[in-house]
Amino acid sequence: MKPAGSLILIGMMGAGKTTVGRLIARRVKRSFYDADEEIERRCGVRIPVIFDIEGEAGFRARETQVIAELCALDNAVLATGGGAVLAEENRRQIAAHGTVIYLHARPGHLWQRVRHDRNRPLLATGDPQRRLEELYTQRDPLYREVADVVIDTGKQSVQTLANDLLARLEGICSPSS
Repeated sequence: MKPAGSLILIGMMGAGKTTVGRLIARRVKRSFYDADEEIERRCGVRIPVIFDIEGEAGFRARETQVIAELCALDNAVLATGGGAVLAEENRRQIAAHGTVIYLHARPGHLWQRVRHDRNRPLLATGDPQRRLEELYTQRDPLYREVADVVIDTGKQSVQTLANDLLARLEGICSPSS
């Protein structure tokens, strides 16, 4: 495992990166950053609007810039967007700047979490559940490629998940590191 540095959460939409990231950051007394929230803050609009205006390619270019900037921060907790791993440059940045935690969830669990969320432009299709399964198939190997830790989110509570994750990271993310 890598030495102390940032904790970088990766995984599919709905895996819990933001929720778990905020909780972990509080517990280990680190700053928390969410790449998607940072993009929205800079643009002044929600991600679906960025997709509507600039397309996925425009959004991904913004994402790469934000990922590079956030990865350069030291000793932070960072939640990436679900598709951040699609760009090789993002995978390189993520792998080089901290301990990478893949919050893994099966498509069925993800679908239960995101099916009513209208802020997911990649699921704005005729068959969003099938699209989610396709995204999982495409991205799972990329998440695993850069992950130092893979933790299954399943149906456990956020508190239990955070406790399990912190136990696995014992010594790496102590408040004094």
